[in-house]
Amino acid sequence: MAADTATIHASAVLIGPKAALIRGPAGSGKSQLVWDLLQSALPFTRLVADDRAHVEACAGRLLVRPAPALTGMLEIRGLGIRRLPYEPVAVVALVVDLAAEDATRHPAQEAGKTVIGGVSLPRLAIAAGMPALAVLLAFLKVPAAGN
Repeated sequence: MAADTATIHASAVLIGPKAALIRGPAGSGKSQLVWDLLQSALPFTRLVADDRAHVEACAGRLLVRPAPALTGMLEIRGLGIRRLPYEPVAVVALVVDLAAEDATRHPAQEAGKTVIGGVSLPRLAIAAGMPALAVLLAFLKVPAAGN
């Protein structure tokens, strides 16, 4: 595997034309957030990866693909592994970190960015116990004050 590619412990969901890469420790709710997004009223969502995602820097963008062994599969707690329609590749536009230790009520500007594979991306840090779907939807739909 090239230096600019990696398989990471993360999930990803396409939201419109771009993907959200969802990271967090085991049990933090990555799969649940993917399922919640798929069931939300957003115009278009589609599973890209669950549990393990292959990321690759390409032409200044970060691409995400499912790990081959898990393609099209999502764990739904209480039901087990389910097969779903999926996208084979997507461009990451946002990184969501669940159970983020640096999540604060009023995050510093630098906390809103992360770099993966040399690609700088917007980052949303969500504290453990916060309603991840509600925070993510607010991030997507409600402009920050002063914007």
